[in-house]
Amino acid sequence: MTNITAAGVYKLGDRTVNRLGYGAMQLAGPGVFGPPKNRDTAIAVLRNVIESGVNHIDTSDFYGPHVTNELIREALHPYRDDLVLVTKIGARRGADGSWIPAFSASELTAAVHDNLRNLGLDVMDVVNLRLMFDPHHPAEGPIEAPLSALAALQAKGLVRHIGLSHATPKQVNDARKICTIACVQNLYNLAHRDDDALIDELARDNIAYVPYFPLGGFKPLQSNTLSGVAARLGYTPMQVALAWLLQRAPNILLIPGTSSQAHLQENLGAAEIVLSPDAIAELDAF
Repeated sequence: MTNITAAGVYKLGDRTVNRLGYGAMQLAGPGVFGPPKNRDTAIAVLRNVIESGVNHIDTSDFYGPHVTNELIREALHPYRDDLVLVTKIGARRGADGSWIPAFSASELTAAVHDNLRNLGLDVMDVVNLRLMFDPHHPAEGPIEAPLSALAALQAKGLVRHIGLSHATPKQVNDARKICTIACVQNLYNLAHRDDDALIDELARDNIAYVPYFPLGGFKPLQSNTLSGVAARLGYTPMQVALAWLLQRAPNILLIPGTSSQAHLQENLGAAEIVLSPDAIAELDAF
């Protein structure tokens, strides 16, 4: 079995987690909507995640909706003491599966309670505020009101730590003036590097950065450069893409998602890969 501790650990709020975690989004149905094709398989994948040493799982009650949280509870509750569950709020799903902004104070409060209920928790370890000023790209917009509402839930003891998702660098800086930010979760991978400067800034302040779609998301990364490096090293392209992220910055925590046992083990295998300076330079020029 892969030793995922080879990738190191990092602080997420006041908890220490292995840098290679798991994202539960793909356990829901097509388009992250509805139930999985095979519930038993989804349960087995989650249990394998924990057996493999992962102690950081990313989820949200708007995956499904409710589907991934209910699966996590069925598979893993009562939870191991070292498991950190991270959710995000700020959106809801339409009847057609659409993603709808939902970050009024009442909507955020309801979302936190939904996550707690469906996960079987009294307090969430980390709640990321998903900013939905544009569903497809980070976009500027006022964050003080929704972030203050989330901070109020933190003050009530329902949330331990607060993060941001889908945020611009300006919004991150603004947020840090309002409350302590434990992590930032944005799109970042070999092909999408808009957050290079932000990652380095957060690393200097010991704040975790969690790239979503580390393997490209619904359209997996494809590149002759990536495939060539992987072939020379004897790994899969996706393993090399994850290894590059792990070596990109010490504050990067990975949450690759899959609904496949085989792909899970492939992803976790990236923890033991050390890329040479030449390989990194070639990938940097991707």
